[in-house]
Amino acid sequence: MVSLIHVTRSSRKNVCFVMFVDELTMQTLYSEVQTPDGGFIGLWKIVVVKNLPYDDMRRVGKIPKMLPHRLFPFARYSIWLDSKLRLQRDPLQLLDYFLWRKGHEYAISNHYDRHCLWEEVAQNKKLNKYNHTVIDEQFEFYQADGLKKFNASDPNKLLPSNVPEGSFIVRAHTPMSNLFSCLWFNEVERFTPRDQLSFAYTYQKLRRTNPDKPFYLNMFKDCERRAAAKLFRHISDEKRNVQQKATV
Repeated sequence: MVSLIHVTRSSRKNVCFVMFVDELTMQTLYSEVQTPDGGFIGLWKIVVVKNLPYDDMRRVGKIPKMLPHRLFPFARYSIWLDSKLRLQRDPLQLLDYFLWRKGHEYAISNHYDRHCLWEEVAQNKKLNKYNHTVIDEQFEFYQADGLKKFNASDPNKLLPSNVPEGSFIVRAHTPMSNLFSCLWFNEVERFTPRDQLSFAYTYQKLRRTNPDKPFYLNMFKDCERRAAAKLFRHISDEKRNVQQKATV
């Protein structure tokens, strides 16, 4: 969501705010939040998706996250925001800060805690985020194709971190940005929907296979992400936490 006090008149006129929900989430909105007014909740146009292409909702969610240029072919820019985040800055100001000032075309923050894929793989398995066998298969494939351990002191490293925090993405819909997004989605579809596992491999492969075509990626610090978008728990999550505390 986005707070109205942070949206300028120019953004209200030029920016489209779109929220994708499935039918179950739509029912939750009706019961817990508010009834959409003419298909809108505040500035947000509500789009109810049906006939979903995957049974795994985590994979379904990667479609609007990674392929906005396919969903909105006439849009020049897009900002992805996870459902638990709320924008704290005007969208046009975010485009200026993360893209326009230094000529970037894709902006995503590094992870708040982990920077090496080896650590991210171990954490995903520890928390049972996905089938361990599939994670191992993906990880072994990437290593065989040249992915190395992240070394923060390496002056030739391609990225400031090999693990992103993908809840907030700002991008220009340029050819290279669109290509990267499609390649990243391909990895999510081929292996696991845990997109942190495939980000660095996708970026390095893109650079390796397109040495003469620059891709202006801005991997910014996580504190900048938290300044731009604040975490808010879902109402159902808050109720669950209250119930758990009450039973302790």
